[in-house]
Amino acid sequence: MELVHPRYGTDTLADVLPGVLSALGLPGVADPLGLSGGPLAGVRRVAVLLVDGLGQYQLPMAEPYAPNLTDVATGRLGEARTITSGFPSTTPTSLVTVGTGAPPGAHGVVGFNVRVPETGRILNHIQWWDDPDPDSWQPVPTLFDRAAAGGIPATVVSRAEFKGSGLTVAAYGRAAEYRGAAGPDALATEMLAALRAEGGLVYGYHPDLDRAGHIHGLTSKEWAVAAGDVDRLVTRLVDGLPVDAALLVTADHGQLDIPEGDRFDLDTDARLRSGVRAAAGEARVRYLYTEPGARDDVIAAWRAVLGDGAWVVPREEAVAAGWFGPVPEAHLARVGDVVVACHDRNAVVASRSEPEFLTRMVAFHGSYTAAEMRIPLITVTGNTP
Repeated sequence: MELVHPRYGTDTLADVLPGVLSALGLPGVADPLGLSGGPLAGVRRVAVLLVDGLGQYQLPMAEPYAPNLTDVATGRLGEARTITSGFPSTTPTSLVTVGTGAPPGAHGVVGFNVRVPETGRILNHIQWWDDPDPDSWQPVPTLFDRAAAGGIPATVVSRAEFKGSGLTVAAYGRAAEYRGAAGPDALATEMLAALRAEGGLVYGYHPDLDRAGHIHGLTSKEWAVAAGDVDRLVTRLVDGLPVDAALLVTADHGQLDIPEGDRFDLDTDARLRSGVRAAAGEARVRYLYTEPGARDDVIAAWRAVLGDGAWVVPREEAVAAGWFGPVPEAHLARVGDVVVACHDRNAVVASRSEPEFLTRMVAFHGSYTAAEMRIPLITVTGNTP
């Protein structure tokens, strides 16, 4: 499979909201995607919809169930291009990347799970509340806070239960208005209401397609239903756009199904456990925190077991290769002593130390293949015929 290196500052998820806010008049933000002078020229309010799991790879798969989305995504209605997520291609990292406009190394949310250096515990960013303090764990000001400080209204529409979580604060800050909405119809209603009443930047997050892929796989009827729901959501937003508004649709990552026979289990293979104090990350990208003096032996063992199925390197090599963008000293220890990025359709599960749900999933993401990294960026304006 093709490997995709993110070009931060050129055409990644980190570059989307800076371009939107540049178009809305916020000074001091870059616009490498050319949104302000291109598809958003003259626009006074912008809705940004992030569909979890809607990678570029998934768009042709969704076509039978999402004809209107296909019209939008292929450029028959509006403009369409392909950008990439950051690395790793996983939800917590991507949500903070889009919300801050910064690469993962800078904002520090460098994986689904990471080891907290000060305590040694494994932090699950999805289940994170106030420990560690999100304002110190993630030091980059969010673009939502910067917009509000610059006089541009900013609204976040997402599940009510996510309000106030560590990930929500890290990704969106504290100044944006937060509206709770569950499901495609409620999300469309709240986004359009905020767009009409508040204007400025309205951001919506839809998680259901990703969840259907994880649980049932990309060829399942459940995934097809979820794709149809995305179609209805996008259609409602396009139909409801004011004439001075625009809608951007993007994603946090793609997905791919992983066959049962291509999964390694770090909890049942003594070769993979030897010398490893703790393992974090997720099935497609593992961070290994090693016992003192054991790092090189761990690398050798993992390379021997996984072979061509993964890139197994010390932290320094992964950081130097630029996958995370620049990583300040304060964030280095969050990345494992060893980084394992899976190739092809391989994965490394942890059947005993992680929840059973994660081991039993069908579709995964996190690594740097095109199916996981390439995501759409679709723009529709309110005056599009």
